[in-house]
Amino acid sequence: MPVSDVASKSLFDMGKEERNEEREGLLSGSQSSQSQCEKGEDALHPAWSRNRIVGVAASFILLLICGTFARSLACSRGPYYHPNLHFHGEEVRSNGTHDFKRTVLIISIDGLRADYLDRGLTPHLIDISKQGLRAKSMRPIFPTLTFPNHWALMTGLYAESHGIVANNFWDPASNEEFHYNLEASAWKPDWWFGEPMWETVGKAGIITANLMWPGPPKTSSGAVPTYFIPWRDRVPLGEKLEQLLSWIDLPFEQRPQLIMGYEPSLDQAGHATGPMSALVNKTLGQVDAFAKDLHTALEQRNLTDIVDIVFVSDHGMTDTSHPELVYMDNIIGEEGLNLIQHEDGWPSMGLRFYPEANASHYLELLHKASDENPEKFDVYTHETMPERYHFANNDRIAPIYVVPKIGYSLTTKAEGNTGMSKGNHGYDNKEPSMHAMFVAHGPFSAVVKALHHGRSLSARFLSRPNKGWHSTSDDTYVMNTFQNVEVYTLVMKLLGIEQHAAYTNGTVGFWDKYF
Repeated sequence: MPVSDVASKSLFDMGKEERNEEREGLLSGSQSSQSQCEKGEDALHPAWSRNRIVGVAASFILLLICGTFARSLACSRGPYYHPNLHFHGEEVRSNGTHDFKRTVLIISIDGLRADYLDRGLTPHLIDISKQGLRAKSMRPIFPTLTFPNHWALMTGLYAESHGIVANNFWDPASNEEFHYNLEASAWKPDWWFGEPMWETVGKAGIITANLMWPGPPKTSSGAVPTYFIPWRDRVPLGEKLEQLLSWIDLPFEQRPQLIMGYEPSLDQAGHATGPMSALVNKTLGQVDAFAKDLHTALEQRNLTDIVDIVFVSDHGMTDTSHPELVYMDNIIGEEGLNLIQHEDGWPSMGLRFYPEANASHYLELLHKASDENPEKFDVYTHETMPERYHFANNDRIAPIYVVPKIGYSLTTKAEGNTGMSKGNHGYDNKEPSMHAMFVAHGPFSAVVKALHHGRSLSARFLSRPNKGWHSTSDDTYVMNTFQNVEVYTLVMKLLGIEQHAAYTNGTVGFWDKYF
């Protein structure tokens, strides 16, 4: 029974009892009337009237409180209204001095492992996650490498679908090698499959800006971002902040609504000194200060209800300062090593043997070694690759893939541990240390937080009705871990252009409950 009905019934029953008492007083005969008269007029009304007034007043207050809460409960569980609920790309809002359309900033902090946020070194990212929302973690695609995952974030596709299957790999169709750090190689449009969000947004007639996001300046269809600044190493965070704000400050007709930015310093620190190092902690603080400066600048421009900021990362980082080495020449011999034509996908080894080699023989040797040492590495072919990797249906993926477990590194006797970093990634994407972060703040996350807060209040009331309801000091809405191929669709929904969205490997309707 609704709370308001309970309150109404109590008031009705009280009034009914009072009316019955009055009726009994009038109809109970002369004896009762006589006894009342004998008490005298002064004794007839005062105490009885006070009790009646107090009872009616108390019932009215109870009815008012219960009715108010019932309305709040209904709102929190039913259709919800927030001024930002239907704020999409075409609506124009004023910040007080200038007109703006809804704008999305997506900023990638390379190598920011999800649990870095629990170190107490990122007060601003934690603060805006309390104002907005945060995911427990974001699961990268396999392999957990920079270029495959940044293109997954842009396109919503797994590596087998978008074609960037490692940071370095060989393509048998073109007979060419992809090198992520060589513009002449990596910027060729034909490497990159799928439709990045900046291409989709451009098709919808929306201006875009790209600040060093890993990927090409032009897609195979010829699409380009409106503004594009190519990768340069060691660019100060302050310089990047100035560039982002310069785009925000452009005149209305020239201003981008989708802005992408990329920062690699944390990943570089993790590789150089390991994820638990002082350098990583220092860099983490610098990245958080950058996020705070960006948010402060938007506040100064009165844009926090107009601009959504989505902070993401591509993968995590694990300690590799003292790995146990797995020597491939101990498994397939010196002869087998010499018959490898192409090797892809470090820290995994994607192996392509020369045509004259007996690849089946070496595959058998690898399987035997893996079966004897299952804690060290796995060996897969396209047919045996775990389905959850979505890493088989593309000829760019080597036919034999050796994937090390956390704590192990694949090498040869000649190489040993030469060139190995103190921290690395590229391992199984279900490993917590490989998971990325997701924090959002702005009009979208404000709606999600308010809706979640209302639902939490109603849930607490319904589960503990005798204890009433109260506010909570834990205002952070933490989403469950989700896969990074969902981010593309989020941006489409934020800008109100879902009808233009390309096909993705994301979950249909994943974000619907948040809108």
